[in-house]
Amino acid sequence: MSDVQAIRSVCDKLRRPLATLAGAAGFRSLLERALTLSKQECQILDAWEVEPNGSLRGLNGETAQWGGVLIAQLIGLMTTFIGESLTLQLLQNAWPNLPCSEVNYERCESK
Repeated sequence: MSDVQAIRSVCDKLRRPLATLAGAAGFRSLLERALTLSKQECQILDAWEVEPNGSLRGLNGETAQWGGVLIAQLIGLMTTFIGESLTLQLLQNAWPNLPCSEVNYERCESK
């Protein structure tokens, strides 16, 4: 899987549960904010945009390696707005085989 595909896959897996909680516009707003914060860290992401449907435009092989910055910002915002416990639950639902140690929280609650 390419970096571009991986970024799109992560966003798609998080879009469903977040859209259920906050609506499609809520997910789009959260992703836009995460992208804005990411652009402050990595100006190379300036070409990336969030489409009205919540997908990302402008991803390419050269910039996709910085997708982790976007994903980290998105998960950080999720934690801020919906809490650590619910964020962890959504991550575990999206990636059931994700080891608890792979999630960067001080404590990791089981389901």
